[in-house]
Amino acid sequence: MPQSPDTHTRFRRAAAPLLGGDTIEEYRRAVGRGVDRVARHLEGVQAPFSGAQPEQLEAAVAEVDLDRPLRSLDGALDEIQRLYLDDAVFFHHPRYLAHLNCPVAIPALLAEAILAPVNSSLDTFDQSGGATLIERRLVDWTAERLGLPAQTADGVFTSGGTQSNLQALHLARDEALARAGTVAKMQPLRIFVSEAGHFSVVKSARLLGLGEDAVTAIPTDDGKRMRVDALGEALRGSVARGERPMAIVATAGTTDFGSIDPLPEIAALAHEHGAWLHVDAAYGCGLLVSGRRRALLDGIERADSVTVDFHKSFFQPISSSAVLVRDGATLRHVTHHADYLNPQASLTPNQVDKSLQTTRRFDALKLWLTLRMMGAERIGELFDHVCDTADAAFQLLDADDRFEVPVRPTLSTLVFRCTDTGGDDLDRANRRARQALMTSGDAVVAATKVGGEQFLKFTLLNPATTLEDIAAVIELIADHAATTERQAA
Repeated sequence: MPQSPDTHTRFRRAAAPLLGGDTIEEYRRAVGRGVDRVARHLEGVQAPFSGAQPEQLEAAVAEVDLDRPLRSLDGALDEIQRLYLDDAVFFHHPRYLAHLNCPVAIPALLAEAILAPVNSSLDTFDQSGGATLIERRLVDWTAERLGLPAQTADGVFTSGGTQSNLQALHLARDEALARAGTVAKMQPLRIFVSEAGHFSVVKSARLLGLGEDAVTAIPTDDGKRMRVDALGEALRGSVARGERPMAIVATAGTTDFGSIDPLPEIAALAHEHGAWLHVDAAYGCGLLVSGRRRALLDGIERADSVTVDFHKSFFQPISSSAVLVRDGATLRHVTHHADYLNPQASLTPNQVDKSLQTTRRFDALKLWLTLRMMGAERIGELFDHVCDTADAAFQLLDADDRFEVPVRPTLSTLVFRCTDTGGDDLDRANRRARQALMTSGDAVVAATKVGGEQFLKFTLLNPATTLEDIAAVIELIADHAATTERQAA
């Protein structure tokens, strides 16, 4: 039975919070007020973090009764201010020096404001239209920058480096099995990665049913790059044991050291042993647009697959990543045809045919607008700048007798520790210094282990960070490290 006009009107009023032709003014008002609130807050940010402790924030969040809505825009914004904005970690602040998080390009923020209300889903063309074609064009552009063959290369945007690495190793596994004979299919499959490589390689092996033991960690040289001699020895030993080298994962920008494995030599070994070559360039992909450092990626054009994270060194909001493959035919290993979604007889381009995900945001729009408004050259200049700053910071620390720096940075990460700790244990003193910085909110730095010992880390992805900022943080670290727990009490 058809609805009466009065019933339909009441329904539309009840659905007023939903975006539609009748709620455009409410949409404008809500988004405008939200943007104004964030903008005012950013104007007043004086430190990268408030210093709030987890238990404080947990108590405040736990007090909220989610079954009793505020029904007020200002009330909701006040609550978000209190629960989130006041104690958020701000990556745009020049003294945020911790993880691979970057300040974001304004054109990409504009893209977020466009893609969210339209809410395209990139799985099929009938849910996305031109968005599908924009993503495909960016995949082609990235493949061209990598030097992959234009006739066969392909790829898809992902949620991040971990998913990209997982998909690449998924393809490597299925390609190895597809090419194997009956006897070869019984051989245990093995993956090789440097000991400085990303943890997601081991995680992927577990998720793919291969187990963590399927991953062989290859020793690194003094620059934390995979040793080619050790890789060759490990490959030969694996074959001698009746195993099958499935994939070699070379890293172009390790998380801790920014080190880049010797790609041409590793590619030669991969070819010799019939192993899939995956290059994890989640961090180092910024070199693709660098005016002065592109040669560091020489050899990447020989890869079977590559991970790139635009939300690291292309200054994009999370998430914006992609996995690229040399031969698009290998993407068939993640394809599944569903009659309701992407039937085999479909005549339209469907990105779900290439992806581990089904529903996906139109994250490619962020990179598209950034390239169209800023240009690749400007992005490359910004990435070169943070790498220059990291090298200058290395020289500062290396000349300071209070600090130890094990590796000169290749990109923009710098691992170090304070050795002037007033006689206190080095590990404990450096942990204390990091925590004291975080609690004070003056700066945020990361921590890692080198040879089982505690070190600190600067990750420089903010072009606004100056050497003066770094020098000030160094002094704070030295003061905190030299202040023993007894003195602090």
